[in-house]
Amino acid sequence: MRRALELADAAARQGDVPVGAVVVDPTGQIVGEGQNRREIDADPSAHAEIVALRQAATKAGRWRLDHHRLYVTLEPCVMCAGALVNARVSWLIYGCDDPKAGAVRSLFALCEDPRLNHRLEVTRGVLKNESSSVLSAFFSALRQNREP
Repeated sequence: MRRALELADAAARQGDVPVGAVVVDPTGQIVGEGQNRREIDADPSAHAEIVALRQAATKAGRWRLDHHRLYVTLEPCVMCAGALVNARVSWLIYGCDDPKAGAVRSLFALCEDPRLNHRLEVTRGVLKNESSSVLSAFFSALRQNREP
């Protein structure tokens, strides 16, 4: 999760919402990293989780990432939670909840929905304060820069 926080900081420095994610394989090695790149790439799908999943799948040579874990600083949105289910990730660990767009616990429970063909373990609140602080500082700075 510390590496995900470093990636979130990098995203903020580049003007993107500070979210970072890493994918860890069954041996404990990081096989995918991502930070939000929506602004940088002008790509609405360039969320940290998607970037990390793509990298991990490329490294694995397959789309199925069963027995892998994804660590992310912010609760995934609908798109990212869906990608975790579709990639067959085994375990999601995230920092802070997202009451406006969270699709794991806050608004929806996609990762544990019994109607879907895959469910994954979820652990929330890991380095919650640090994850929340990075986001709060970023949005506070944005608001200050917009005010006359």
